[in-house]
Amino acid sequence: MGIFERWLSLWVALAIAAGIAAGQAFPGLFTLLGAIEVAQINLVIAVLIWLMIYPMMLAVDFSAVRRIGRNPQPLLVTVGMNWLVKPFTMALLAWWFIRGLYGAWIPAELGDELIAGMILLGVAPCTAMVFVWSQLCRGNATYTLVQVAVNNLIMVVAFAPIAALLLGVSQVVVPWNTLQLSVGLFVVIPLTAGWLTRRFLASERAIEHLERVLKPWTIVGLLGTVVLLFGFQAGRIAENPALIVLVAIPLILQTVLIFLLTALGMRACHQQHDVAAPGALIGASNFFELAVAVAISLFGVRSGAALATVVGVLVEVPVMLALVAIANRSRWLFPYRNAVG
Repeated sequence: MGIFERWLSLWVALAIAAGIAAGQAFPGLFTLLGAIEVAQINLVIAVLIWLMIYPMMLAVDFSAVRRIGRNPQPLLVTVGMNWLVKPFTMALLAWWFIRGLYGAWIPAELGDELIAGMILLGVAPCTAMVFVWSQLCRGNATYTLVQVAVNNLIMVVAFAPIAALLLGVSQVVVPWNTLQLSVGLFVVIPLTAGWLTRRFLASERAIEHLERVLKPWTIVGLLGTVVLLFGFQAGRIAENPALIVLVAIPLILQTVLIFLLTALGMRACHQQHDVAAPGALIGASNFFELAVAVAISLFGVRSGAALATVVGVLVEVPVMLALVAIANRSRWLFPYRNAVG
């Protein structure tokens, strides 16, 4: 394990501080970088995430995909957690904290918008960063890909009705361009590149060598993403740091809760660690680009809903890295062997 992997939490903390400081010192630069986006997806961050995802795609064993059907339980656990549990626990936590614990401090209208933004995060399971978390916990790349693909398919039909139900609105318009571009950028393109690379290199030794060469760039991509995310939102953090913290608390609790529940489900059906850990991380993380896009379209760019989804962006990386560390220290809880390819 290299110095970057060993001290990753420290580097991320420094990247957060650097992002906030740079965003305050050079707001014009970050405004310019933030404007380089298509369908609410920032293309600079997309390149950095692509750097992180591509090495994971090199590890996908395409011949093993058809063997996933021998062990469908982890897929069922993740799908059940993402669509039958997670949206509703997020709604309950949002109502409890915003309307209950924080009721005396947060105006009713702002509170309603914050709750809406938190619910949108809860209804949007992660796509891109899941591959990064899976790679960091040495997850099964093939099964991770299948889990992400299935959740993306379900999102097409389930996101709008569940969001509409929990938000109490008659219709939620899904920004299909955001969803389609995200899947294309973060799944289809790197997956195709990984497949072509495997075909071109042919030798497993050559592929492993390439993975070692690319590994430092994975860390560079992660730290660069953190710097940009916090740099983009430095102004908002400085404007109302107390509100950021208040909203972050239930979001963090939700993330940890879903991670633990999914991990317990994986253990209950005797899944091995390289499938159980990515599954739990898939359940815990969020597709924040989609949540931000919907919040802005429904409530406006300066709304409490948009702010809540932005807080989701800010807590995503540090919290998920903490959960990756927990997952890596709990391998002994999953001493099983499954037919997953």
